[in-house]
Amino acid sequence: MTSILVVDDSSTDRRLVCGLLKANTQWIVSEASSGSEALQMIALNPVDVVLTDLAMPDISGLELVTTLRRDCPRLPVVIMTGVGTDEIAVMALKLGASSYVPKCRLAQDLTDAIQGVLDAVRDDTTRERLSQRIVHHKIEFCIENDPELIASLVQYLQEETARSGICEAADRIRVGVALQEAMTNACYHGNLEVSSSLREIDHRQFYELARSRMSISPYQERRIHVAAEFSPAAACFVIRDEGPGFDPGTIPDPTVPENLEKPCGRGLLLIQMFMDEVEYSKQGNQVVLKKYRREHLGNS
Repeated sequence: MTSILVVDDSSTDRRLVCGLLKANTQWIVSEASSGSEALQMIALNPVDVVLTDLAMPDISGLELVTTLRRDCPRLPVVIMTGVGTDEIAVMALKLGASSYVPKCRLAQDLTDAIQGVLDAVRDDTTRERLSQRIVHHKIEFCIENDPELIASLVQYLQEETARSGICEAADRIRVGVALQEAMTNACYHGNLEVSSSLREIDHRQFYELARSRMSISPYQERRIHVAAEFSPAAACFVIRDEGPGFDPGTIPDPTVPENLEKPCGRGLLLIQMFMDEVEYSKQGNQVVLKKYRREHLGNS
């Protein structure tokens, strides 16, 4: 069972959010009406994920993210963004939040966002002595358009990132979230050619169309190619689909406030915020993601 703590000073919003989460019978949902109450609850009973509002009177969501990043680095925090909190949301992602969901899209995106973070979380074991001796390690995968395979591959690559010692626990979760978003884009938008604009209009129809295309040609024959390369300085991930591609120049700037609430903008922002370098191929069917070891950032 997975335990999720919902933090919001609005009782109405808490009821809405808890109701959405409790639809998953594998999730145990608790709630706190303030940031200080949340910290007290976590100290007594650790949880698996924290979902918090940003605008709260005693301890803001931004302060809660900062405190939990310092005291509980392995605990992922997902933030809920409302009107006027776009810039704060970007700051929260920079400070350590693992993902975000616009309040206006809770019904459509909340459970997917929480599940995406859970898929990216793995228990880490310390292998520092060995990781410091890695010279070079490269692995390649070719997988079907299968969300379960994507989640499994993300977990595997997180374990490899942990072994490489590239980043700390909290950042490994964020790397996993970025990989999850990039591979999901390759699957749905690349190989299956399902437009993100459809998801904005009809969340259910988006996934129904994707599922139908997984079993018909030419979509079902297409594969996702993933290469990961680890060195003492960095981790590099190359994700390529076999779809027709797109013009990378048309990608909207995900940091612009009006794009934060768009489904495509959310994924792009998480990828951009959690990786140190993001580069798309000219054809638009490949993305290269790089994460540098902190001490190498100044030399990258």
